[in-house]
Amino acid sequence: MASPAVTRTVRPLEGLHLATSGPHGPTGPALEHLRLFGAFTRAEAEAEAGTGTGARPEQAGPRDGRAPAQIFLSGADFDRQEATVRWSAHPASGMTDEATVQAATGIMAVHGRRDGAPRGLAVDFAATATGVLAVQGMLAGLLAQARGGQAVGVTTGADRAGLLAVSQYLAAAGADEGEAAELAPGGPPFTSADGILFELETLDPGAWAAFWQALEAPFGAVRAGWRPFQFRYATACAPFPAALHTTARTHTWRRIEEAAAACGAEVCRLRTLAERAAEHDGAAPWSLSPYGFGHHAGPHRNPGAPTPSRPLAGLTVLEAGRRIQAPLAAHLLGLLGADVVRIEPPGGDPLRGMPPACSGISARWLALNRGKRAVEVDIKSVADRRRLRQMAAGADVFLHNWAPGKAAALGLDSAHLAAVNPALVYAYTGGWAGRIPGAPMGTDFMVQARTGVGEAARPQDEPPAPSLMTLLDVLGGLLGAEAVLAGLLLRERSAGAGVRVDSSLLGAADALTAPALRRALRGQDPRRPAGFRRPLRTADGWIAPTDTCAPATAAYDLRDLPTAEALAQLRAHGLSATGVTADPADLHHDPRFPGSISRDAHGAPAVPDPWSFL
Repeated sequence: MASPAVTRTVRPLEGLHLATSGPHGPTGPALEHLRLFGAFTRAEAEAEAGTGTGARPEQAGPRDGRAPAQIFLSGADFDRQEATVRWSAHPASGMTDEATVQAATGIMAVHGRRDGAPRGLAVDFAATATGVLAVQGMLAGLLAQARGGQAVGVTTGADRAGLLAVSQYLAAAGADEGEAAELAPGGPPFTSADGILFELETLDPGAWAAFWQALEAPFGAVRAGWRPFQFRYATACAPFPAALHTTARTHTWRRIEEAAAACGAEVCRLRTLAERAAEHDGAAPWSLSPYGFGHHAGPHRNPGAPTPSRPLAGLTVLEAGRRIQAPLAAHLLGLLGADVVRIEPPGGDPLRGMPPACSGISARWLALNRGKRAVEVDIKSVADRRRLRQMAAGADVFLHNWAPGKAAALGLDSAHLAAVNPALVYAYTGGWAGRIPGAPMGTDFMVQARTGVGEAARPQDEPPAPSLMTLLDVLGGLLGAEAVLAGLLLRERSAGAGVRVDSSLLGAADALTAPALRRALRGQDPRRPAGFRRPLRTADGWIAPTDTCAPATAAYDLRDLPTAEALAQLRAHGLSATGVTADPADLHHDPRFPGSISRDAHGAPAVPDPWSFL
């Protein structure tokens, strides 16, 4: 097709009509994001013109969780872009809703490590991630069309989203060596003498030791606690000595805050969903800010053309990312066909050596960074910063998650790089997006604590606790990639003008807790009821019923039945459930994911791409 006409739009989907069919499924977040990007439904157009009610149309079609939902975008000189969204690609898998997807993909197993048994997340993590993936696929398809490619349909599913979410844990479980830290129950939050639940964060072992010594914790417990605390991001558990919890309970919250401030550590009280709802500013999960109009992309752009399976072919992404959020965003762009060049410090990324390893390289690192090219750049060096600016002059995207203010101090902020490449999409994936005054360190668990995720993730009969599965780093990476794709499409529709895109862990938290925050604003209890998504024990494992069948299955005692017989008994009574994956390593041979898990060139387990383009 011919490229769609260039417009002076400020939203990437401005002028595109949105329609849906089939069951709601996990499409809710997708529809919300497409509207935020500028797409509109027929009812919304009629309301604006004064010819309709403005009500959002009901989705037509069956409510069966096995049936796919479809999303359509059309107009503005684009051929129709379609997305098919399923809970699972295999109807017989038993994955027909959020609970069963969490159970099968290993999300329950990883989230439950702190407790020593599988636990369901009371938030719809898989559905939220699936919605974002669907939007990514549609944006990528429209971007390919805008660059002269053909219109293709995209398919994604919650099963693939779940596998992507646990990909680091799966990779570690299939590595050549064992974990560097013990996998056993335990972890924050801590509780003060006056009953305040709080999260603790520091990346410095000296600050860790000083904080606990100020509170007079036993030296042996302080020393033994650092390693599991340090590795909790990787292992999703932190079995440090009980003496640390005991120490925290002997001091008031005020004393704990004073000790943290004096020692360079940070603490954050677990906020409630009601508190977060009351302060919420209504901001979108990302922001897009064009530099201006009329700056056409120059000859630096790669000559490669998009293909149906690689819609980003021919585009170059420079990624200066650490840990999970930015590397995952760039990884997704690479899976879509972009050439990703990873900027690493002299000597390479130290996380390449983080155990456990496959063929000498960290399995977790490979899960986020396989397939990327690496260039070592010393950003402290004037000459190397000049070289990085020269690299940005020939790139389409520059993506980083440095600490706030670091890019500006280095002369590598959006204004600096726009001077050498006015067509650049400059992307920052941060912690707080400048939206929370006095916010603590912008790491996954601190953001969970500050935004009420710790309360939303657990039902009413469990004390609030941030999940030690890196929920926000993963969802933040997904939102970062979504924002970059939106920025690239906006550039194509705005005469090649560069765009700054910002996403954050705060945006991820708000997207994840959106239904709970709406309940809080209506004056309802924002938390899910007691026992929500709690798996049922069988003689040899666990099963998870669908959310709608859970109340009825609670009447069955399945503890003496093998899992297969328990599932058969429930099915005979018209109830739906699936077995719980108790260890990510079991996914390799799980018949619910036939052929899904492969091995990369280093022997590390690899999950399938989250989309299929047809």
